[in-house]
Amino acid sequence: MAVLMVRATVKPECVDALEAALRKMFTAIEGARPKGVRYASYRLPDGVTYLAELEIADGIENPLPGIQEFREFQAALKDWLAAPPVAEHLEVRGAYAA
Repeated sequence: MAVLMVRATVKPECVDALEAALRKMFTAIEGARPKGVRYASYRLPDGVTYLAELEIADGIENPLPGIQEFREFQAALKDWLAAPPVAEHLEVRGAYAA
């Protein structure tokens, strides 16, 4: 399983636009129901820092770029970010899902 975590800080005046775009994107992802992927977004307590976590099952190519709303969200990020995002590939050592 490949896991990517991205941390990004958003300009305070762009938080509302980002939140609306996140809702639109996740609605589209939920509608598409892609297999072999887990994608989550978290907002930290400071209100402007976000974490995105993407897990892709072994043998699966990332299906998210095939979703238009995901591509639109990614394209808009450059205008919303206060600084370049920091991406880290994580090595899973253990996991549980109910």
